[in-house]
Amino acid sequence: MMTARTCEERVEQNLVGRLEDLRKLWTLYLQDQEASDDEVGNLDEWGLCFDYVPGESGLEGFFRYQLSTGGPGDEFRFFADAGGQVHRVEYWFLDWFDGAHRVLADQDRALLLEIWEGYLEPSADEAIRNSRG
Repeated sequence: MMTARTCEERVEQNLVGRLEDLRKLWTLYLQDQEASDDEVGNLDEWGLCFDYVPGESGLEGFFRYQLSTGGPGDEFRFFADAGGQVHRVEYWFLDWFDGAHRVLADQDRALLLEIWEGYLEPSADEAIRNSRG
């Protein structure tokens, strides 16, 4: 009998693939916002949603750029102060009753911060309003 691999065993490989796709899409978007890649589409169609998840029980709230759901699902989380300054970016890989994450650093963090500032941040206020119902 084969045992399913845990999220911790799979998170790194999934992160590398997501970052590769995102770099490709961001480069295309900067050249032409309508541009598409035959394999991954375009940036506007790539993510499922961008929303705000309020903190509960002492946990910090975050902005979620959700890429997929179900088993498995994955997302980037942006932790920002009230002024919109991001102080941490995480990638989460989630499967049924399991999850693993990585805090982004160096060029990976720089890429996500660039996307935050140039693409996601303008929607941040709306995401917060929507989280309040």
